[in-house]
Amino acid sequence: MTVPRQSTSPDENAHPPEDRRHRLRRRWLTAIIIVLLVGVPAGYLVISAEQSRDSGRDKEAESSATSLRETWPSQTKRRVFEVPIPPKSTDVAYYETSNWKTSRLFTQFRTTSAGLDLFLEGVGTSRAKLHAGTVTISARDAETAGWDFSAGHADWAGTSHPQKDPRPTQDITVDLTDTARPKVYVVSTATP
Repeated sequence: MTVPRQSTSPDENAHPPEDRRHRLRRRWLTAIIIVLLVGVPAGYLVISAEQSRDSGRDKEAESSATSLRETWPSQTKRRVFEVPIPPKSTDVAYYETSNWKTSRLFTQFRTTSAGLDLFLEGVGTSRAKLHAGTVTISARDAETAGWDFSAGHADWAGTSHPQKDPRPTQDITVDLTDTARPKVYVVSTATP
């Protein structure tokens, strides 16, 4: 029995010569792939470096602050210190202090009557726990934040919401002079 002989001609398996159009298309495709493989990671590094730099500047500004900053505290801070500022609140400002023993978040904001109820419920208390004519924030904490609760014309009400460590304790004082737009002052103290 004889095995049929297979042709081993070099031209039989070779590709036809590449014409000019295919060669240009292949080179363009190769160039695009190289640009994507190099350009996308490089672009990502530039964006990441810029975000990191901005984050560093924000942290530096925050750590060098010596009084209230007129901006919202980060979601993380609000969650850690359990200060659920209602949406659409205005005049929001905060200041954080930390040492090896305690951390405090001083926060102020103006909200609506419904927003006040939402905030108090989020903290774990209620409007019924607010004591009329009471300022629950200590004179030392008020001085740290730059708050003045000695104004005789204000309709103050306050409550303290103690919690077991490691959860924070909140001292809350509310200016109810304008019942439709109460102003809330909070000192949330956490002991790590």
